[in-house]
Amino acid sequence: MSNRIEKGDIVFINKSGKYHQQVGEVSEIDYNIFFVKIVLVKLGNQEEAFEEKDLQLQTKKPTLQEIIASIDTILEEVTQINQLPVKEKVELPNRLKYLKLDIPKLDKQLIQKNFDSINKIFAAIREVDSSASFWQQIDPNLQKISWWIRTSL
Repeated sequence: MSNRIEKGDIVFINKSGKYHQQVGEVSEIDYNIFFVKIVLVKLGNQEEAFEEKDLQLQTKKPTLQEIIASIDTILEEVTQINQLPVKEKVELPNRLKYLKLDIPKLDKQLIQKNFDSINKIFAAIREVDSSASFWQQIDPNLQKISWWIRTSL
């Protein structure tokens, strides 16, 4: 794991003061006139600037390979969902496969459209059965994909 802080990473604030020991997501990287790395960190609904030395890397943003693996995991789970209506039994795996193909192309609109459709189908499935065991695999992987989309495109 690289210790370089990049956009989308989750960081812990070491600097004493108002934001001491808070955790936030890196929204932007910049440099000041002395070439010191300045990191904009989203804390709730506000952003604050910190020098990189005041931050500790908590969690790296998922890589492209991790996202593809997450899609594969969700695809495996979807094949084991018995109570899917016929339309969703065809559409959901297809949408996941398209998403897997679209992600390396970094086409934001296409990726977002497919991901939104996948989320709608899962929302409908959740209304019918929110306690099924497959959610333990699907939910964290959907969150990881959502995080990657939000911070990479």
